[in-house]
Amino acid sequence: MTLLTPARREFLLSALRYGLAGVINTLVGFSIIVALDVGLHLSAHLANAIGYAVGICVSFALSKLFVFRARRAARSAPARYVVAVAGAFALNQGVLTLAKAALPHGDLWSVAAQGAAAVSYTAALFLLSHFWVFAHVAEDGARAPTARS
Repeated sequence: MTLLTPARREFLLSALRYGLAGVINTLVGFSIIVALDVGLHLSAHLANAIGYAVGICVSFALSKLFVFRARRAARSAPARYVVAVAGAFALNQGVLTLAKAALPHGDLWSVAAQGAAAVSYTAALFLLSHFWVFAHVAEDGARAPTARS
């Protein structure tokens, strides 16, 4: 019995590529935010919103082309990605709310709460992307069978 089946290996490689894509996406989005906020003196909230909007687009492209290498993703992948981002963000907000209520007050605990929320967002978006948004589609449009681990 092999612990690292082909399906598990591909899942782990996707997770590593997802992390690398996340670093790239963060650098792009944050650079835009800083350039608009500090460089062009736009309002901080507008700069932040534009940076995140660009980041979501970059994240979708990196996920499709690099992370999940979906040669033939469903036509609904962009809409599914928006739903996945919204769901992951809702989870993020729920975890943040619970962590802020459960943890003691203080700067360190606030950072811990934000960290827990960020981890929940990242994990949820990866899993939704892997199993739903970018699940491979067969030539006839049906879901391609996946190897069970």
